[in-house]
Amino acid sequence: MKSVHFIQAGGTIDKDYLTDDKNRAYNFVIGKPAYDAILPRAEIIIPVIFSSVCQKDSSDMDDHDRNEIKRISAESSADKIIVTHGTDTLHVTARHLAEIKTKVIILTGALKPERLRDSDADFNLGMAVGAVQCLPNGVYIALCGQVTPWNAFVPR
Repeated sequence: MKSVHFIQAGGTIDKDYLTDDKNRAYNFVIGKPAYDAILPRAEIIIPVIFSSVCQKDSSDMDDHDRNEIKRISAESSADKIIVTHGTDTLHVTARHLAEIKTKVIILTGALKPERLRDSDADFNLGMAVGAVQCLPNGVYIALCGQVTPWNAFVPR
């Protein structure tokens, strides 16, 4: 069975809130990849590869970050890629990745951090894991119960 390559780009899915006396949860950091917590709970049996490109809010990402995601995706031995990403600009990164024609690439994120009990992170990542195994080559976005080709995605 071929492996799935997970690439962390940051975004709300990976946010963690600082809760010390100084910050009192008013500030956030991009923490460990959400897939580190989600995948063991899901008990998936497919082989996986992990990379972290950046730990940024997607509004702070730039073409350098997107080109690095593209390079890692293109050079990966895996033909199935899942990028966890902030939801504000995942469609911009998807456009950069659209030149890669020989792989299935799915971008996903969450509207609430994985660390919150009522987060959509588990659902969205699970949807991406299922979809990446079934879809033909191309770039897709898995979010809010839908998997759409990147160029048909309508940002919220």
